[in-house]
Amino acid sequence: MHLIIILGAVGLSYGLRKADFLTPRNWGQRWERSLLLFISPPIILITTAIAVICMGHQGEMLGLSTGWFSYLLAWSFCGWTAILGLILGYQGWRSVQKVNNYPQIMIKGKSLRLLDNPILFSAQIGFWNSQLVVSKGLVERLNSEQLYAVLNHEQAHYYYRDNFWFFWFGWLGKIAPFLPNTEMLWHELLTLREVRADQWAKKQVDGLLLAETLLLMVSDRLTQTANFSAAFSCTTPPNRLTERIDALLGEPDFSIQQNNYWFCSWILLNCFPLMTMLFHQ
Repeated sequence: MHLIIILGAVGLSYGLRKADFLTPRNWGQRWERSLLLFISPPIILITTAIAVICMGHQGEMLGLSTGWFSYLLAWSFCGWTAILGLILGYQGWRSVQKVNNYPQIMIKGKSLRLLDNPILFSAQIGFWNSQLVVSKGLVERLNSEQLYAVLNHEQAHYYYRDNFWFFWFGWLGKIAPFLPNTEMLWHELLTLREVRADQWAKKQVDGLLLAETLLLMVSDRLTQTANFSAAFSCTTPPNRLTERIDALLGEPDFSIQQNNYWFCSWILLNCFPLMTMLFHQ
């Protein structure tokens, strides 16, 4: 019976990733939809595995016996997710330690870490309390207005704690690589993250200046794709870059509904597999 539950969770996760529903009407709803479709399937798999482990290999469910195979399968999956999380966490910790060795400078009243590289580069690196790293080339080659635009964009990433949340999103995306549309949804979330930061920065900086600075940096950038970093010139396909430019030059609606009980209810449903423990005897 436990094996049936596991297969049902895999089928549901696969179906969610292939589903085409919840057509978004603005950027905020697009963010919620992409986030929901990205994180729900792996969370369902995790909660299903936890439920099977808690129920154990003995007993019955709805008159059907349980066994060792599904129990060991659940333990293997949980072990894999834990090991992957430790590996990603260790890689992030190593990056933070490396950043701590960079010289510290002050620009426009902000404390930054300076990377000795001629390429245009800026990124928040770390987890909850991330640090802003800029390259020597960025400081020397951008004028004061362009540099101010970059700093405001990176401050938005710190404000939203993007490094912290995208570390966990990245972990969820890697634990079940067999699920469809993982890469597509991941790039969608990266794009929406940057659009949100752009809109935050537009409160202080002209959108046209941000767009011009973005194009300049994308043409001369240091690739950084780790889950614990957020860069102004985030590596994205050309069509995603066009979306960012259009959003910077327009007035996109990135408002997210407050007290969105529907979205919160859906997240709670991801833990529904834990309710199956009530039927175990």
